[in-house]
Amino acid sequence: MAFDPTLEETPRKPDLLHEVGRDLATLSVDEINERIAVLLGEIERLREARTKKEASKSAADAFFKAKP
Repeated sequence: MAFDPTLEETPRKPDLLHEVGRDLATLSVDEINERIAVLLGEIERLREARTKKEASKSAADAFFKAKP
């Protein structure tokens, strides 16, 4: 079968560094520290996204608020 560049490959989901609920007994201290750092980064990213959404919602609420 010849290579067909018009066919799109299904993007592969990246391996997760950490899965919530995973057994931690087999991890080294360094691995645990790495996962903590990754998860703290993700928490910060989520907080930033929440802040942006709250600002958008506030702006929309102010725009559509009935004027007396």
